Amino acid sequence: MHPWIAQRTTTFDSSGIRKVFDLAAKLKDPVNLSIGQPDFDVPQPIQDAAIQAIRDGKNAYSPTQGIAPLRDAINDRVQQQFGHDDRDVFISSGTSGGLVLSMLAMIDPGDEVIFMDPYFVMYPALIRLCGGVPVPVDSYPDFRLHVDRIEAAITDKTKMILVNSPANPTGVTATEQELRDVALLAKEKNIALLSDEIYSQFMYDAPFYSPATDNDQTIVIDGFSKSHAMTGWRVGYVHGPSEIIATMLKIQQYSFVCAPQPAQWAALSALDVPLTGHIDDYRHKRDLVMQGLSEKYEIEKPGGAFYAFPKAPGSSGEAFVHRAIEAGLLIIPGNIFSGRDSHFRISFAASDETLHRGIEILNRLAS
Repeated sequence: MHPWIAQRTTTFDSSGIRKVFDLAAKLKDPVNLSIGQPDFDVPQPIQDAAIQAIRDGKNAYSPTQGIAPLRDAINDRVQQQFGHDDRDVFISSGTSGGLVLSMLAMIDPGDEVIFMDPYFVMYPALIRLCGGVPVPVDSYPDFRLHVDRIEAAITDKTKMILVNSPANPTGVTATEQELRDVALLAKEKNIALLSDEIYSQFMYDAPFYSPATDNDQTIVIDGFSKSHAMTGWRVGYVHGPSEIIATMLKIQQYSFVCAPQPAQWAALSALDVPLTGHIDDYRHKRDLVMQGLSEKYEIEKPGGAFYAFPKAPGSSGEAFVHRAIEAGLLIIPGNIFSGRDSHFRISFAASDETLHRGIEILNRLAS
């Protein structure tokens, strides 16, 4: 290792998803069910708002906490939803930026952070980057939010519980009772509760429910990347207790500085863009995948997001993914998101034609 490289960077590897993309780079016209972003374009009113902001000269740094109209609009919605006495909001450079700032603001070396396995790939890496200790809690086979397992994992070093519903990579949504149980557990134990709600708009069978409803100390991360297809625009937001938010802002001043200003004005217009049509379309895609694969694969029905997490035939999900790539299908091995190598992730954020082709290949591989 080069002598200049910091030791903390050796505690985690590069994203396994990138490795899969490298493996598939030689494929010609692959059936791609790997991409974790919507397949629709940014809605026209949002594009127009960004262009107008640029032409109006809104291209400089914004305040670190974000432009006032966007913060005020989000804060109004947050207060209407929760009505907490002490809850502040700021605009982050994407939800990933919000996750980074949350960890840097709250996790000290040796602190333990509990989250469910399978998990979003960034969680253990960010925890280790801060010197923290990732504590994945097994959620197989149903991928539910098991409060009893979470409670059993708590030690005197536990600093945070991190929840993600709807979840990446499984698409499974926690029930209102499960989220309430975890919220009250964190409150009782005086443990920070961080709720990653980036897929909150993608709910297919029930209304979205936030654990902040039952725990007013919950830190919530959300944004516009998935809901409005703005993944490259880097606009998220965080809300929580004012002292925590102030600390995150202090770090943002010396790191991200601010989210891109034109994109913030676009996000302001996004708050008024209806998403019902897109959500209905993705519910249809979810159902298409379930109907197409349930006969030959063990698969939990996704209640949200745009992922499914089937069990792979045979003993290795990674080996199965290699077979799929050889057959022209690009999917992601489950061991990138988990301590187990038994499943694989599908993204159904794709055209119906692509989904039909992918389902056909998967069913052929399972025969």
